[in-house]
Amino acid sequence: MEHDDTDLSEHDIIRSGTALFIRRPILAFVLNALIVLAGLAGFRGAEVRELPDVDSPVVSISTNFSGAAPETIDREITAPIETAAGRVAGVKSISSSSRFGSSRVTVEFRPSVDLDVAATDLRDAIARIRNSLPDDADDPRIVKADANADAILRLAVTSPTRSAQDLTQIVTDSVEDRLLAVPGVADVQIYGNRQPVFRVDVNMMQLASRGLSLGDLSTALASVSFDAPAGSLSSSRQSLLVRTTAAITTPEEFEALELKPDVRLGDVAQVTFGPDTGASVLRANGETGIGMGIVRQAQSNTLDISTAVTAAIADIQKILPPDVKIFVTNDTATFIRGALHEVEIALILSVLIVTAIIYLFLRDARATLIPILAVPVSLIGTIAAIWVVGFSVNILTLLALVLATGMVVDDAIVVLENIVRRRAEGMGPRAAAVLGTRQVFFAVIATTSTLAAVFIPLSFLPGQTGGLFREFGFTLAVSVALSAITALTLCPVLASRMLKSDEGHGSGPVARFGTLLQNLYARTLRAALAAPLVVVAIASMFALLAWLLFTGLKSELTPPEDRALAVLSIQTPQGVSLDYTDSKMRDIEKVLEPFRASGEVTNIFAIAGAGGSDNRGNMVLTLADWSARARGQQEIVDDINARLRKIIGIRAFALQFNSLNIRGAGQGLSFAIVGNDYAELSASAAKLIDAMEKDKSLGQVRLGYDTTQPQLNITVDRTRAADLGINIGGLGEALQAVLDGRKVGTVYLADDSYDVKLVSTSDPVNDPGDLERIFVQSTSGQMVPISTFVTLTERAVAPELSREQQLRSVPISAGLTPQKSLGAAMAEVQSLAADILPPDARIVPLAEAATLSETSSGMLLTFGLAIVVVFLVLSAQFESFVAAVIVMATVPLGLACAVFALVLTGGSLNVYSQIGLVLLVGIMAKNGILIVEFANQLRDAGRSVREAIEEATLIRLRPVMMTMIATVLGGLPLIFAFGAGAEARSVLGWIIVGGLGLATVATLYLTPVAYLLLAGLSKPKAAEADRLRREIGDAIRSGTVID
Repeated sequence: MEHDDTDLSEHDIIRSGTALFIRRPILAFVLNALIVLAGLAGFRGAEVRELPDVDSPVVSISTNFSGAAPETIDREITAPIETAAGRVAGVKSISSSSRFGSSRVTVEFRPSVDLDVAATDLRDAIARIRNSLPDDADDPRIVKADANADAILRLAVTSPTRSAQDLTQIVTDSVEDRLLAVPGVADVQIYGNRQPVFRVDVNMMQLASRGLSLGDLSTALASVSFDAPAGSLSSSRQSLLVRTTAAITTPEEFEALELKPDVRLGDVAQVTFGPDTGASVLRANGETGIGMGIVRQAQSNTLDISTAVTAAIADIQKILPPDVKIFVTNDTATFIRGALHEVEIALILSVLIVTAIIYLFLRDARATLIPILAVPVSLIGTIAAIWVVGFSVNILTLLALVLATGMVVDDAIVVLENIVRRRAEGMGPRAAAVLGTRQVFFAVIATTSTLAAVFIPLSFLPGQTGGLFREFGFTLAVSVALSAITALTLCPVLASRMLKSDEGHGSGPVARFGTLLQNLYARTLRAALAAPLVVVAIASMFALLAWLLFTGLKSELTPPEDRALAVLSIQTPQGVSLDYTDSKMRDIEKVLEPFRASGEVTNIFAIAGAGGSDNRGNMVLTLADWSARARGQQEIVDDINARLRKIIGIRAFALQFNSLNIRGAGQGLSFAIVGNDYAELSASAAKLIDAMEKDKSLGQVRLGYDTTQPQLNITVDRTRAADLGINIGGLGEALQAVLDGRKVGTVYLADDSYDVKLVSTSDPVNDPGDLERIFVQSTSGQMVPISTFVTLTERAVAPELSREQQLRSVPISAGLTPQKSLGAAMAEVQSLAADILPPDARIVPLAEAATLSETSSGMLLTFGLAIVVVFLVLSAQFESFVAAVIVMATVPLGLACAVFALVLTGGSLNVYSQIGLVLLVGIMAKNGILIVEFANQLRDAGRSVREAIEEATLIRLRPVMMTMIATVLGGLPLIFAFGAGAEARSVLGWIIVGGLGLATVATLYLTPVAYLLLAGLSKPKAAEADRLRREIGDAIRSGTVID
C-alpha cells in the first residue's frame, strides 16, 4: 500500500510477490499460457447442451389392459402401482392417468437420485406386485423418461405409392430398432402404423345353430402356433433334436380347423389376413404416412441425440426403397444450435466493444492490448474449470462469459491505470509496474473474492433453478478469478515493457471531453459532500419507489420464447370416431395452408388419435428460421388460434414450450384439485372454473375431467344366470369379440409375430339392442340369448382419471393472456379456491406453476444470504464492519436501478432476471471497493475523512468509469439480441446495462457520501497498527515479556 512503500526497504520490495513476475517475465507468460492450454483441452472434452443438466430423474410405468374401463384401470392397476412406487426411496412426486385400456404412472425423483438406480428400484417394486394385477393385463413397461414427454425429434416416413401397412412393415424391419439403438433415446413413439393381423370374422347365427359358443372358438384357436419342445433322440452314434410343430400360417389352414365332428372353422367364420384397424392417423405436410417421435432419456443430451439420429436417418435412407422417404419434420436441437450460435456472436461483439472502449480511454494501441489479453486467458481458462467440475458449455455458461467479458478487463484496467499514473509521476517503467500493482493488489483481490462470494449462496437454491444458477455463477466467478491472476501477473510485466513514459495523457477531442467531465464531476461531488443528507434522502426515495414498482412486477418462470415451434392440441367431441377426428384435422390443414404458402410454417406433422384417444389430435408446426420471417412465434400462434375458432366441432389451442424441459409444460397455468372422490372434485372444479372465467385475462380455461364418454353398462343377474345354467366367466371375452375384436392367439410367420383376432361383422353391433342377439351356451348345451339374464344401461363417464400425489385429481389449465403473469394467476386461483373448495380438497400446482412456487420460496432467502455473505467477506477484507457498510450502501440503489430498467422495458421477474439481480449485488459492491480502499490508504497516510474520500474518488474516477462502461457496454449485444433464445438474453442484458448504467452515476456520489458519514466511526488501520506497536514496545521495555 502507498504508505508502506516508503517504510519497506528496497530489498523487501524487490523480493515481494508483486515484483516476482517483473523479475521473471517468462514465468508470468508460461503461467497464463498454461491457463489457455487447459481451456483449449477442456473445450474438446466439455459437453455442449442447451441448459445445465437440471432434469429431474423421471421414470414412467405404462400398463395396457385391453378393453378395460378407466374406473377398472384406476382401481386395479394404477392404485397398486402407485402404492408400490411410493415406497421407493427418493420419490419426489407421483402423477398418473387411467384411460380406456391403459394406465400411465409417472414417478419423479429428487435431483440427487441416480436415474439408473431409481429405475432398478422401481422395477423391483413393480415386480413384487405383478401377481396382484389382473391376469389379462400386459406386463408393466418401465421407461427412463416421462411417459407424456414431448418428442425432441419428429420423423415421417412417406411414399406416394405404398399403403400404411407396407410402410409399417418397412418401419418395423429397417427403422425402429436402429433409432432405439441411438445412445440417449428412451423410446420411439410410432403414429399411424397398421399392423397386419389374422381376422376371424364369426357369424354368430351360424355358430349358435351348430351349438357352439365363442369359448369353443377361443379354445380351438389357442393352439394355432403349436410348437413344442420334445427333447432329443440319442443313439450310440448320434443325437437328434426333436421339435413338434402344428403351425397354421394361412387363412385357408385356419378355416380347415375342426371345431367338432363335421364342423370346421370355415363353416362359422371367415378368416382374412390384412391390416388391423388403426389407433392413429399420421399426415406429414399433407401426405399420409408413418410418424415417429424420438423421446429422450431423462438427463440425456438433446444435441448429441439429434446429431446421432440425423446420421442414422442418412444411413437408413440408403437401404430404403427409392419411393420411400424418411425425413425430420422438426428438431428441437435447431433452436439450441441457433441460440448457442447467437451467444457466440454476442461474445465476439462484446470483446470488440470492450476493446474499443479501452482504446478510447487510453488512446494508445499498445496500452489497450495489455488489459485485452486478460479476455482470452480468462474466458478460455474458464472452459477448463467447467470441464473439470463436470459442468457443460451451454447457453447460460456462455451468457456468463458474455457478461464476464466486460468484467474480466476490470482488474487489468485498475492495475494498468495505476501503473500509468505512477509513470506520470516520473517513475521508471519497472518501478511503476511493481509499486503501482502493490498499491491496488488488495483492491483487486477484494473485488474478485466479493464477486465470487455472491455466487456461493446461489449453489444452495432448490430444484432446477439452483442447477441453473450454480453453473452461471461458477462460470462468472472462475472467469473473474482468472482475470485477477492475469491482472496481477501478466499485466504488470507487459506494462513494464510496452508502455511509453507519456502513456495515457495525450491530447485530442476525447481527452479534452474527458477533462471537461472530470472538472464537472469534481464540482458536483464537492456539492454532494457539502450536503450529504440531501443525497441520502434522494437515494432513499429512489429506492422506495423502486420497491413499490418491484411488488407490481410480473412473476413468471421464463420470458415467452420464440422457439420456432408451435404444438396445436385438438379435441373433438367425446365418443366420436377416429375418422371424424382425422377429417377435422384435414380441415385445420386447409386453414394452415396460407402459412405454409407464405413460408412462415415449413413443416406440419399431424397425428389424429394422439395419446390413444380417438377424439384427440396433435399438430406440430415447425416455423421458418428466425431470419426468414417477419413475425414472431407469438404473433403467428395468435393468428392461428383466431382462425381455429371458426372451425365448428373442435376445441383447439396452441401449446408453447420453454427451455426448462418441465413436465407437462406449455399450457400456461396448470394445477389440479386433489381429494378422495371424483364426483365431489368435479363439482368443485366446475364452480372454480365459473369463477375463473369471469377474469378474461386468464384466457381459455380448460377442465381436464369431463363425464362425456358414453358407456354401456351390462349388469348380469347372477340368480337368473344360475337358473339357466350359464357360466358367466367367459361373458366379457364373448362381448369383446363382437365389439372391437379380441386377441385369441399369436401366429409366427418367419421371424415376425401376428395377432389372431375374433371379430363379428356379419351381424354388426351398432347399437345396444344388437347386443341382445348374442348367444351363450348353458351347461345343458342349449344356446341362450344374453338378453334373458342381463340388463343394459347407458351412462356418461370420464374418459380419463388422473391422480396427483397418490390422490384422485381433476386437472385444470388456463391459457393466460399477456396481461396476466403466471405468479399472479396462481395467487388468484388460490384465493378463489379458498372460498369454493371443500375442507378435504386442495390445490396442487403442476408444471411451470409448481417450479415457480419452488423457485420463489427459495429465492428471497438466497438473495438475503448473498448480501450477508458479501458483507462478511468485505468486513474480513477491510477488517472493518463500517467499511463493509460503506461499500454495500450502493447495492440497494443498484437493484433499484435494475427494477426501473425492467419496468421501462416491460420485463418480468423470471429465472434470468433473478440471475441478473444477484449478479448486480457483486458488481455494485465491486465499484465501492476501489474507492473505499484508496480512501483508506489516504487516511492511513494522515488525510482527514473529507480530504481522503474527495481525493480518492477523483483519482479513481477514470478506472471506475472505464470498468463500469466496459461492463455496461459489454452487455449491449445482449439487449439487441436477435434469433433463437433472444428473450432470455435481452432480460439479462437490460438488468446489467440498465441497472449498472443508471447505478454508475449513483455510485460516484453515494459511496463518497456514505464514506463521509460513516468512516469517522472507525479508526484508520494505521492508527491501530501504531497502537499495537507502541504497546508491545512498552511491554518489552518494562521487561515483562518472557520467551
